[in-house]
Amino acid sequence: MTVRIRILMAWLGLWLAGCAGGSALESSVKAALPLQLPPAWTTTPTSQPAPTQTPSPSPEPIPTPFSNGPELIGTSVAGRPLEVFRFGHGPIRRLIVAGIHGGYEWNTIELAYELMDHLHSHPELVPRRISLYVLPALNPDGEARSHGRPGRANENGVDLNRNWPSNWQADWPREGCWNYLPISGGTGPGSEPEVEALMSFILSKRFDAIISYHSAALGIFPGGQPPLDDSVRLAEAVAAVSPYRYPPIDSGCLFTGQFADWAADRGIAAIDLELETHHGTDLEINQRVLEVFLNWRR
Repeated sequence: MTVRIRILMAWLGLWLAGCAGGSALESSVKAALPLQLPPAWTTTPTSQPAPTQTPSPSPEPIPTPFSNGPELIGTSVAGRPLEVFRFGHGPIRRLIVAGIHGGYEWNTIELAYELMDHLHSHPELVPRRISLYVLPALNPDGEARSHGRPGRANENGVDLNRNWPSNWQADWPREGCWNYLPISGGTGPGSEPEVEALMSFILSKRFDAIISYHSAALGIFPGGQPPLDDSVRLAEAVAAVSPYRYPPIDSGCLFTGQFADWAADRGIAAIDLELETHHGTDLEINQRVLEVFLNWRR
């Protein structure tokens, strides 16, 4: 018999025994009521199991975009930005630099932008293992000043391809060299902010190959004095798909403080590549050069 029924019967017994006297009433109550309630009637709440937590799904990784930029790596003497663009996201990094001689070689800057447009239209050209960086204008001050001879130097009157810490000289014999206007190698190796910014960027990214574009007509110059073997191999690969001369024309100029030589000193395969004229970009030729550069293996 359940406790609830026993309690009801007890109260019924109390009512029926009301006339029989106090002793009968007391006996009925004692017989009907239990000394303590069973556990189901205790007032202590039972613990409930915690609800099972459904783990949140891990967020999907955001894919690295094919292209990125401009990335600011520094500023020129006059405060103009030095901007770099990236294409692809592989572990092997390569670099194209243009406009080191500013407006005097403005067509190299134009070519750099044309090649970037080409890569945007044909992203499949960049192998998965490669990241290509492009710096369209290392000397924006010279480019802004003039698209002629006065545009060659930076704002300090320095030839940025004579300012690198590799066989550096403030001055050099001018026989066989560009000698149309006064120009120097700077107050010391790496004295110019444009060179300092690019130097730091290259060392931070650990590039394995570089093309530095120039104009005009002398050919392909492998970096290093004597030339680094990998620079020679890269020059030969580019010459095989282009009309650019290799070995280049020897004008008798003594080259000092050169960008490609500094890169080669650090084990980077590097070439100076001169376009055919000061006014054309040789785009179709350099689309082939670009493919060779992207697929070249050390």
